[in-house]
Amino acid sequence: MRKRIILGAICLLALCDVSSYAQNKVLSMKDAIIGPWRDFYPESINNLDWRADKNEFSFVEKNAIMVGTPKHEAEKLLDLETLNAALSVESLSKLSRIPAFSWKDANTIQFFSGNSLVHYKIQENKAQLVLSVDELADNQVLCDSNNKLAYTLENNLYFVGEDGVAVAVTSDTDKNIVSGQTVSRSEYGIDGGIFWSPNGANLAFYRKDESKVTSFPLIDINTRVGDLREIKYPMAGMSSEKVSVGVFNLENGKTVWLKVTDFDEDRYLTNVSWGAKGEYLYIQVLNRASNHMKLNKYNAATGEFVKTLLEEKDDRWVEPQHKLIFLKTKPNQFIYQSNTAGFNHMFLYTSEGKLIKKLTSGDWLVTKVLGFDKAEKNLFYESTEVSPIERHVYKLNMKTGKRVRLTEGHGVHNVKVSKTGAYIIDNYSSLNVPRIININDSKGKVVKNLVKAENKLKDYNLGEISLGTIKSADNKTDLHYRLVKPADFDPSEKYPVVIYVYGGPHAQMVTDRWLGGASLWEEYMAQRGYVVFTLDNRGSSNRGKEFEAIIHRQCGQAEMADQMKGVDFLKSQTYVDADRIGVHGWSYGGFMTISLITNYPDVFKVAVAGGPVIDWKWYEIMYGERYMDTPQENPEGYAKVSLISKAKDLKGKLLICQGVIDKTVVWQNSLNFIRECIKNNVQVDYFPYPRAEHNVRGMDRIHLKQKVSNYFDDYLK
Repeated sequence: MRKRIILGAICLLALCDVSSYAQNKVLSMKDAIIGPWRDFYPESINNLDWRADKNEFSFVEKNAIMVGTPKHEAEKLLDLETLNAALSVESLSKLSRIPAFSWKDANTIQFFSGNSLVHYKIQENKAQLVLSVDELADNQVLCDSNNKLAYTLENNLYFVGEDGVAVAVTSDTDKNIVSGQTVSRSEYGIDGGIFWSPNGANLAFYRKDESKVTSFPLIDINTRVGDLREIKYPMAGMSSEKVSVGVFNLENGKTVWLKVTDFDEDRYLTNVSWGAKGEYLYIQVLNRASNHMKLNKYNAATGEFVKTLLEEKDDRWVEPQHKLIFLKTKPNQFIYQSNTAGFNHMFLYTSEGKLIKKLTSGDWLVTKVLGFDKAEKNLFYESTEVSPIERHVYKLNMKTGKRVRLTEGHGVHNVKVSKTGAYIIDNYSSLNVPRIININDSKGKVVKNLVKAENKLKDYNLGEISLGTIKSADNKTDLHYRLVKPADFDPSEKYPVVIYVYGGPHAQMVTDRWLGGASLWEEYMAQRGYVVFTLDNRGSSNRGKEFEAIIHRQCGQAEMADQMKGVDFLKSQTYVDADRIGVHGWSYGGFMTISLITNYPDVFKVAVAGGPVIDWKWYEIMYGERYMDTPQENPEGYAKVSLISKAKDLKGKLLICQGVIDKTVVWQNSLNFIRECIKNNVQVDYFPYPRAEHNVRGMDRIHLKQKVSNYFDDYLK
């Protein structure tokens, strides 16, 4: 007996030693940057989706399309060898793997092979070349109703059909006239410039005239002597692009232009939506001041204005973000989303503008509309009702208003609903759960587990991540934070802190997803002995209009006040070294980084800012004027938040990184800050990335994050 106890103890010690060793791996910078998309990417299922209108799910595994049901295991439906054999019959190029595809119907998959659109019929084992498009085609939009593909070449719009003949919708030689592309720099829910009607009979499109928009020079260093490349960049308070909407009729080959007369020509034409029958176009027309919006109805055949269905006004800003969703079973009804009550919710309207009912309400917001079941009796949507840092999905009965929560397990759920509405694919993670993929029924019950991913970082010595809340600077609101403690944390030691900040609208850094939304770079820093802290201050997204609108006409002010509450929280922790606090952020986060180190020079010792806005007069109209108004209307606000006047107050070490061909925050911002530092004999460090745009991507990002880390090691650690 004694022998067994001793042997058992020895075995236990051996296991402890192995476990300890296994968890001592250290992340390299390449691990931290590339690893999340490669070695450490949680187990998933490739191309997982519902098979058209069947209660069957499909996915790709080992170069084969697999199909299963909620009650039966998946079986092979189509392998690469069979698909390639069918392609060869039609003289189409063979594939090296199963391509990304979608279900046109339950028997047909469609996919692109090079610049060719291909349909493959499962039962017939037959491939068909549907169309081929110019290899330089951009902004491609396929119409399933007529098998035609619209696209742009340079600044003009075209489409091609099964006959292979390309039709020019526009033929402008003036490069200032651009058709078929996104406008208004993709703000206000705008995400493209091509809009097929439901039956494919008409093609609506954006046209923008940039002739009065100022140009900004970018340098291409790849040529022998360097090339100057100019981009159109509409700066706050200056001339903007003029946007119009055309409708091309495929039968008669003519284009009519919607007769929009509201406001002046600087207006925004947002969220272009076709009515269910393709007879009318609906556009949310917003004035340049972004404080007055009209939802207008237009006749698609004539371009004539029909009526204004509703209006929204707000002294700060109105921000239309969502297209109308028309019901197929009741084509005279649509779902409209608005935050007029302070949070984004759904409303049911008639096509004449009569409110039928409010579909959702409460101090939470709808974050995504997922669609209907086939009969349109139930609507599926995602929201923040459980928590601002979680996402859950609900089924709403359109008649009774009864709601059923379909997702369990705290965290962030991404859901695909079957066309019948009988099942959902629920793909979710949380702080300590890498990924779970389930099939749930229409009551939210799990009927099949597809994936329960292991932690691929389990052998690495990582810092503990925790999520929590503190009060905002006005003591009225809970702010969510993420805290990463150093690896091998010792509460008796004092650690330096890096605050990782964004802070601006349309971004949420802290969520209850895998690792709390933290990047592995934060864990890399934790392994090097840093506390890494992130706080979503007022002004950030998914907390409602009042939470975000606090920044109006004074970007950075309430945000800094909240971040300093975060600093107070950190200083209250016995393990934090209050004399070694640094800050790092990019874009709006770069603006926040320099704002913090110059406004609180005795608090922040080191800062690294990337692609920072320095003065909002050098930023684009569509974003900047919404939050700051124009420089002419708000000179005091622009002067107050400008970092040019703050350069003289810099005491600590500051590194600015900048993409030289940044089209979002042009480098006039950071170069002017450097110039002001020189004027005031203030030392500052600067590192350009010659071929980077707003974000430094790919392998260059490894260099960037090493540069950032080294800077903190040199001056903070």
